[in-house]
Amino acid sequence: MSDSPGHAPVKYIMPKWVRGPQDFVGGLALVAIALFALWASSDLQGMHGFSFGAGTAPRMFAVLLLALGAAIAVVGIVTEGPHLAHYAWRGPLFVSLAIVSFAITIRPLGLVISAFVSFIVSALGTPETRWRETIIVGICLTIGCSLLFPYALGLPLQLFPRFLVQ
Repeated sequence: MSDSPGHAPVKYIMPKWVRGPQDFVGGLALVAIALFALWASSDLQGMHGFSFGAGTAPRMFAVLLLALGAAIAVVGIVTEGPHLAHYAWRGPLFVSLAIVSFAITIRPLGLVISAFVSFIVSALGTPETRWRETIIVGICLTIGCSLLFPYALGLPLQLFPRFLVQ
């Protein structure tokens, strides 16, 4: 570190025994997800003899994820690695909001409007969005979804809002 006036020393929040903070925190996050999956699948029927139950696969994958997460956390302890990187929340936030908006609007507004709106909401996830191209692609994807799901796949989806259909 330089002693120049504009640079404050970087405060390190990890213990000194963690040599690769990014691996360590990532491993702990995987362990937390695995523990949640084990808890969520605890009331599902497990394996009886040679027949699989509904909870067998989720538990197997959760145990595998738990082992891999623990191994990654150990790698963060024993080897040098990168410090915690800055995480950009904007992209995942707007993609999650697009999924939620699609789930909320699909029944009252129909597939056409909800697909287009959710695509536009997800486009807000980056500051590099070029809106003319985004609207053109959104229209094309909405037309594709409107043809694919109800007609090609035969899914009983309402295309337009209820107040326009009645």
